[in-house]
Amino acid sequence: MAERRLVALGVAVLGLCAVFLLWNLRAPIGLILELRAEKLAALVMVGAATGAATVIFQTIATNRLLTPGIVGFDALFVFTQTMLVLALGGAGYVALAGTVKFVVEAAVLMAAAMALFGILFRNGAEDMIRMILTGVILGVLLRGLAGFAQRLLDPSEFAVVQQASIASFNAVDPEMSGIAALVLICGLGAALWLAPRLDVAALGRVQARVLGLDHDRLVLTSLGVVAALVAVSTALVGPVTFLGLLAASFAHALLRDHRHSVLIPAAALMGAAILVAGQAVFERLLGLQSALAVIVEFAGGLLFLALVLGRRAR
Repeated sequence: MAERRLVALGVAVLGLCAVFLLWNLRAPIGLILELRAEKLAALVMVGAATGAATVIFQTIATNRLLTPGIVGFDALFVFTQTMLVLALGGAGYVALAGTVKFVVEAAVLMAAAMALFGILFRNGAEDMIRMILTGVILGVLLRGLAGFAQRLLDPSEFAVVQQASIASFNAVDPEMSGIAALVLICGLGAALWLAPRLDVAALGRVQARVLGLDHDRLVLTSLGVVAALVAVSTALVGPVTFLGLLAASFAHALLRDHRHSVLIPAAALMGAAILVAGQAVFERLLGLQSALAVIVEFAGGLLFLALVLGRRAR
């Protein structure tokens, strides 16, 4: 049953991609298709990477409320962008080749994410309240440091930071998309390879170790996969904090299956579907260009509150 729903979801995503590419297509067809295909690739990659990473993160945290964004990754991205502009200057930052900037940002984010996640998981990842509070405090600290650094920038450099810190799918370099696609394929392959062990890890650290799983090594490996997926997708377009929560929650609700071999692809497809469908509605029907990230954050925030209040009610 879960496999059939996964196939149906895949077919639905393909249909959404076709609608995105072909809706109201006019001359010059070749140029328009090329531009739409570049944006579609970014939407699919970011949605798939974020959805898959969130399912893995929630499993090793043994909590479906937590996502990399909620525990401070978006603040980490803004802080990193600010530090890069402060170090290189606005002109130096803009002058960086797109591929070089993407690789540098992704590498910095990946290293910082491993350090951040390591702090969060050092002492008792099963304590939800401590995890959320730690993430919130780290996020506030990073935002405070970023805000202080931004006061040292001149107005033009501050504008560069503001533009770089907001998620946008409108201008993605094809070369960066190629690198991101390679990382995504490797990351999803590693996630599926870890899927049987993640099934065991979902039982909890004590039960997993009783069953013979090297839980600590699995957590470290999984964090590496999560950091790679989230760092690359964030460096590609910017942070979309609650996208992962939406994708993972909808995947669990649709499949109602505990196996990560189907949950991870389902969350990846669901993340892609949310972004592609949302962008198609805003661009084709409403004529908007930059409202998607705001709406995703709003819907994800409402879902997060509903999940928290639902748990308290029980």
